[in-house]
Amino acid sequence: MKILIVEDEPELATRIHSRLTEDGYRCESATLYKQAREKIYVYDYDLLILDINLPDGTGLDLIRLAKQEKSTTPIIVISARNSLNQKIEGLELGADDYLTKPFELAELTARVKSVLRRWSFDGSNQITAGNITVDPDDKTVTVDGADLNLTRTEYSLLLYFMANPNRVLSRDSIAEHIWGDHMDMADTFDFLYTHMKNLRKKIKDAGGTDPIKAVYGVGYKLVKL
Repeated sequence: MKILIVEDEPELATRIHSRLTEDGYRCESATLYKQAREKIYVYDYDLLILDINLPDGTGLDLIRLAKQEKSTTPIIVISARNSLNQKIEGLELGADDYLTKPFELAELTARVKSVLRRWSFDGSNQITAGNITVDPDDKTVTVDGADLNLTRTEYSLLLYFMANPNRVLSRDSIAEHIWGDHMDMADTFDFLYTHMKNLRKKIKDAGGTDPIKAVYGVGYKLVKL
Protein backbone atom coordinates (compact mmCIF):
# COMPACT_ATOMS: atom_id res chain seq x y z
CA MET A 1 0.00 0.00 0.00
CA LYS A 2 1.30 3.42 -1.00
CA ILE A 3 0.72 6.47 1.21
CA LEU A 4 1.41 10.17 0.66
CA ILE A 5 2.16 12.08 3.87
CA VAL A 6 1.67 15.85 3.62
CA GLU A 7 3.04 17.44 6.79
CA ASP A 8 5.19 20.55 7.16
CA GLU A 9 6.55 19.77 10.65
CA PRO A 10 9.81 17.91 9.83
CA GLU A 11 9.99 15.95 13.07
CA LEU A 12 6.39 14.78 12.93
CA ALA A 13 6.65 13.98 9.21
CA THR A 14 9.74 11.87 9.85
CA ARG A 15 8.09 10.01 12.74
CA ILE A 16 4.98 9.23 10.69
CA HIS A 17 7.05 8.15 7.69
CA SER A 18 9.27 5.89 9.81
CA ARG A 19 6.38 4.28 11.67
CA LEU A 20 4.31 3.54 8.57
CA THR A 21 7.37 2.27 6.70
CA GLU A 22 8.12 -0.09 9.59
CA ASP A 23 4.54 -1.31 9.28
CA GLY A 24 5.21 -2.25 5.66
CA TYR A 25 3.66 0.69 3.83
CA ARG A 26 5.34 2.45 0.93
CA CYS A 27 5.49 6.12 1.94
CA GLU A 28 6.26 9.37 0.16
CA SER A 29 6.33 12.79 1.79
CA ALA A 30 5.64 16.41 0.90
CA THR A 31 6.12 19.42 3.15
CA LEU A 32 4.55 22.05 0.89
CA TYR A 33 1.21 22.42 -0.86
CA LYS A 34 2.93 22.77 -4.24
CA GLN A 35 4.90 19.54 -3.78
CA ALA A 36 1.80 17.64 -2.68
CA ARG A 37 -0.27 19.00 -5.58
CA GLU A 38 2.30 17.81 -8.13
CA LYS A 39 2.48 14.34 -6.57
CA ILE A 40 -1.31 13.97 -6.50
CA TYR A 41 -1.44 14.96 -10.18
CA VAL A 42 1.30 12.56 -11.26
CA TYR A 43 1.04 9.52 -8.97
CA ASP A 44 -1.66 7.25 -7.60
CA TYR A 45 -1.87 6.57 -3.87
CA ASP A 46 -3.85 4.20 -1.67
CA LEU A 47 -4.14 6.83 1.08
CA LEU A 48 -3.49 10.53 1.62
CA ILE A 49 -2.56 11.85 5.08
CA LEU A 50 -2.98 15.63 4.90
CA ASP A 51 -2.09 18.36 7.35
CA ILE A 52 -4.63 21.16 6.91
CA ASN A 53 -2.24 24.05 7.58
CA LEU A 54 0.69 24.25 5.15
CA PRO A 55 3.12 27.17 4.64
CA ASP A 56 2.04 27.82 1.03
CA GLY A 57 -1.54 26.60 1.03
CA THR A 58 -4.10 24.42 2.73
CA GLY A 59 -4.81 20.73 2.86
CA LEU A 60 -8.46 21.55 2.22
CA ASP A 61 -7.53 22.65 -1.31
CA LEU A 62 -5.69 19.36 -1.77
CA ILE A 63 -8.89 17.51 -0.88
CA ARG A 64 -10.76 19.62 -3.44
CA LEU A 65 -8.07 18.85 -6.00
CA ALA A 66 -8.26 15.12 -5.37
CA LYS A 67 -12.04 15.13 -5.70
CA GLN A 68 -11.91 17.23 -8.88
CA GLU A 69 -9.61 14.59 -10.34
CA LYS A 70 -12.33 12.02 -9.57
CA SER A 71 -9.97 10.33 -7.14
CA THR A 72 -11.41 7.68 -4.84
CA THR A 73 -8.27 7.70 -2.69
CA PRO A 74 -9.22 7.81 1.00
CA ILE A 75 -7.99 10.77 3.03
CA ILE A 76 -7.06 11.21 6.69
CA VAL A 77 -6.87 14.85 7.80
CA ILE A 78 -4.46 16.07 10.49
CA SER A 79 -5.37 19.33 12.21
CA ALA A 80 -4.44 21.49 15.16
CA ARG A 81 -6.55 21.31 18.29
CA ASN A 82 -8.20 24.67 17.62
CA SER A 83 -9.20 23.91 14.01
CA LEU A 84 -12.65 22.37 14.56
CA ASN A 85 -14.25 24.26 11.67
CA GLN A 86 -11.49 23.15 9.31
CA LYS A 87 -11.90 19.53 10.39
CA ILE A 88 -15.62 19.71 9.73
CA GLU A 89 -15.01 21.31 6.34
CA GLY A 90 -12.48 18.61 5.50
CA LEU A 91 -14.98 15.87 6.25
CA GLU A 92 -17.66 17.65 4.26
CA LEU A 93 -15.27 17.90 1.30
CA GLY A 94 -14.77 14.15 1.37
CA ALA A 95 -12.09 13.28 3.93
CA ASP A 96 -12.65 9.90 5.58
CA ASP A 97 -11.19 10.48 9.04
CA TYR A 98 -9.26 13.04 11.05
CA LEU A 99 -6.77 13.25 13.88
CA THR A 100 -6.12 16.19 16.17
CA LYS A 101 -2.55 17.08 17.11
CA PRO A 102 -0.90 15.90 19.23
CA PHE A 103 -1.69 12.23 18.66
CA GLU A 104 -0.04 8.88 19.31
CA LEU A 105 1.43 7.11 16.30
CA ALA A 106 -0.35 3.94 17.40
CA GLU A 107 -3.67 5.73 16.94
CA LEU A 108 -2.64 6.92 13.47
CA THR A 109 -1.66 3.41 12.37
CA ALA A 110 -4.98 2.07 13.67
CA ARG A 111 -6.86 4.72 11.67
CA VAL A 112 -4.76 3.91 8.58
CA LYS A 113 -5.60 0.20 8.83
CA SER A 114 -9.27 0.93 9.37
CA VAL A 115 -9.60 3.33 6.43
CA LEU A 116 -7.65 1.09 4.04
CA ARG A 117 -9.66 -1.95 5.07
CA ARG A 118 -12.90 -0.08 4.51
CA TRP A 119 -11.92 1.31 1.12
CA SER A 120 -9.78 -1.39 -0.45
CA PHE A 121 -11.23 -4.57 1.00
CA ASP A 122 -14.89 -3.79 1.76
CA GLY A 123 -14.17 -3.76 5.48
CA SER A 124 -12.89 -7.34 5.54
CA ASN A 125 -9.92 -8.36 7.66
CA GLN A 126 -8.89 -10.89 5.02
CA ILE A 127 -9.05 -11.01 1.23
CA THR A 128 -8.96 -14.08 -0.96
CA ALA A 129 -8.31 -15.06 -4.55
CA GLY A 130 -8.83 -18.75 -5.21
CA ASN A 131 -7.04 -20.64 -2.43
CA ILE A 132 -4.83 -17.66 -1.54
CA THR A 133 -5.67 -15.58 1.53
CA VAL A 134 -4.02 -12.29 2.53
CA ASP A 135 -4.38 -10.69 5.95
CA PRO A 136 -3.40 -7.01 5.50
CA ASP A 137 -3.31 -6.38 9.26
CA ASP A 138 -0.88 -9.19 10.03
CA LYS A 139 0.75 -8.94 6.58
CA THR A 140 0.54 -12.68 6.14
CA VAL A 141 -0.28 -14.83 3.13
CA THR A 142 -1.53 -18.40 3.19
CA VAL A 143 -2.30 -21.01 0.54
CA ASP A 144 -4.94 -23.48 1.72
CA GLY A 145 -4.14 -22.39 5.28
CA ALA A 146 -0.37 -22.93 4.99
CA ASP A 147 1.95 -19.93 5.34
CA LEU A 148 3.48 -18.57 2.15
CA ASN A 149 6.77 -16.76 2.74
CA LEU A 150 7.16 -13.73 0.52
CA THR A 151 9.65 -10.90 0.41
CA ARG A 152 8.35 -7.42 1.20
CA THR A 153 8.29 -6.54 -2.51
CA GLU A 154 6.48 -9.75 -3.44
CA TYR A 155 3.91 -9.14 -0.71
CA SER A 156 3.39 -5.55 -1.87
CA LEU A 157 2.86 -6.74 -5.43
CA LEU A 158 0.33 -9.38 -4.39
CA LEU A 159 -1.56 -6.95 -2.16
CA TYR A 160 -1.71 -4.38 -4.97
CA PHE A 161 -3.25 -6.96 -7.28
CA MET A 162 -5.65 -8.17 -4.60
CA ALA A 163 -6.85 -4.61 -4.07
CA ASN A 164 -7.53 -4.26 -7.82
CA PRO A 165 -9.18 -7.53 -8.89
CA ASN A 166 -10.12 -8.03 -12.54
CA ARG A 167 -8.41 -4.77 -13.49
CA VAL A 168 -5.58 -4.58 -16.01
CA LEU A 169 -2.60 -2.89 -14.34
CA SER A 170 0.06 -1.47 -16.63
CA ARG A 171 3.73 -2.16 -16.04
CA ASP A 172 4.24 1.56 -15.39
CA SER A 173 1.51 1.76 -12.76
CA ILE A 174 2.69 -1.40 -11.00
CA ALA A 175 6.32 -0.29 -10.90
CA GLU A 176 5.49 3.26 -9.85
CA HIS A 177 3.10 2.02 -7.15
CA ILE A 178 5.66 -0.31 -5.60
CA TRP A 179 8.87 1.70 -6.08
CA GLY A 180 7.50 5.26 -6.25
CA ASP A 181 9.77 8.10 -7.32
CA HIS A 182 12.73 5.73 -7.75
CA MET A 183 11.06 4.46 -10.94
CA ASP A 184 12.14 7.64 -12.70
CA MET A 185 15.71 6.30 -12.71
CA ALA A 186 14.84 2.89 -14.18
CA ASP A 187 15.60 2.17 -17.84
CA THR A 188 13.78 -1.15 -18.17
CA PHE A 189 11.14 -3.26 -16.45
CA ASP A 190 13.48 -6.23 -15.97
CA PHE A 191 13.41 -5.87 -12.19
CA LEU A 192 9.58 -5.96 -12.27
CA TYR A 193 9.53 -9.08 -14.43
CA THR A 194 11.93 -10.78 -12.01
CA HIS A 195 9.79 -10.03 -8.95
CA MET A 196 6.60 -11.08 -10.77
CA LYS A 197 8.20 -14.33 -11.90
CA ASN A 198 9.37 -15.14 -8.37
CA LEU A 199 5.97 -14.29 -6.84
CA ARG A 200 4.01 -16.46 -9.26
CA LYS A 201 6.49 -19.34 -8.89
CA LYS A 202 6.17 -19.28 -5.09
CA ILE A 203 2.37 -19.38 -5.38
CA LYS A 204 2.47 -22.34 -7.75
CA ASP A 205 5.13 -24.22 -5.74
CA ALA A 206 2.92 -23.87 -2.64
CA GLY A 207 0.00 -25.46 -4.46
CA GLY A 208 -1.78 -22.20 -5.11
CA THR A 209 -3.80 -21.41 -8.19
CA ASP A 210 -1.96 -18.48 -9.73
CA PRO A 211 -4.60 -15.74 -10.21
CA ILE A 212 -2.24 -13.30 -11.96
CA LYS A 213 -2.37 -13.28 -15.74
CA ALA A 214 -0.04 -11.46 -18.09
CA VAL A 215 -1.72 -9.06 -20.50
CA TYR A 216 0.50 -8.95 -23.58
CA GLY A 217 2.10 -5.60 -24.22
CA VAL A 218 0.35 -3.93 -21.26
CA GLY A 219 0.95 -5.51 -17.85
CA TYR A 220 -0.88 -7.93 -15.58
CA LYS A 221 -4.33 -8.66 -14.20
CA LEU A 222 -5.51 -10.60 -11.15
CA VAL A 223 -8.48 -12.72 -12.17
CA LYS A 224 -10.74 -13.16 -9.17
CA LEU A 225 -13.66 -15.52 -9.80
